[in-house]
Amino acid sequence: MTILITGATRGIGLQLAHDYATAGEEVIGTTRGAAPDLPGVEWQLLDVTDPGSHEALANVLDARPIDLLVCNAGVYRDKHENLADGFPAQMWADTFASNVTGVFLTVQALLPNLQGAQAPKVAIISSRMGSDALAPGGSYIYRASKAAALNLGRNLAADLRGLGIAVGIYHPGWVRTDMGGPQGDIDVDEAAGGLIRRFAALSLETTGCFESWDGQELPY
Repeated sequence: MTILITGATRGIGLQLAHDYATAGEEVIGTTRGAAPDLPGVEWQLLDVTDPGSHEALANVLDARPIDLLVCNAGVYRDKHENLADGFPAQMWADTFASNVTGVFLTVQALLPNLQGAQAPKVAIISSRMGSDALAPGGSYIYRASKAAALNLGRNLAADLRGLGIAVGIYHPGWVRTDMGGPQGDIDVDEAAGGLIRRFAALSLETTGCFESWDGQELPY
């Protein structure tokens, strides 16, 4: 199985790349620059916010089939902003460029590669923070971007079903990473292990699902 993981140089993406490579899968990780020395992982350049970078990656991969595309790259820049004078407009633009548009451009650019696989899947890393039903306030930019990623995934699931491509949207848990912070609920290896099980369970019968790393069905 060939797996491509965006944003694979740190955190959950890095652990997913490590775990899949250790299991003997063919892993392609994307990076915006220097990449870690990770045995069994092929590194390719990709800035998910740059359409030209997507085009370049598609050209490099040519017609190479991709069985699982994991859209993991993302940012969380408004964690410490306040409503009175924070959340600047450029932060909104930059976050959506990475967390939403970047996901769409990745799927769009690699659609021919997915179509070349036998039972292709797309896994979009969103968050329970993007659920309309779970909205306690704060982190407006990140929450809005992850809600948009969830909506995007649901619509892609509808449109790609006819092409035989299953799409799942996932909450990785509150993970102890640079993004999640040291007070997270779970370690990155536990999150990655759970996500790998969810990706394996994804099919056309469950396409459009919104699930947590541990298999919990989440409200939209």
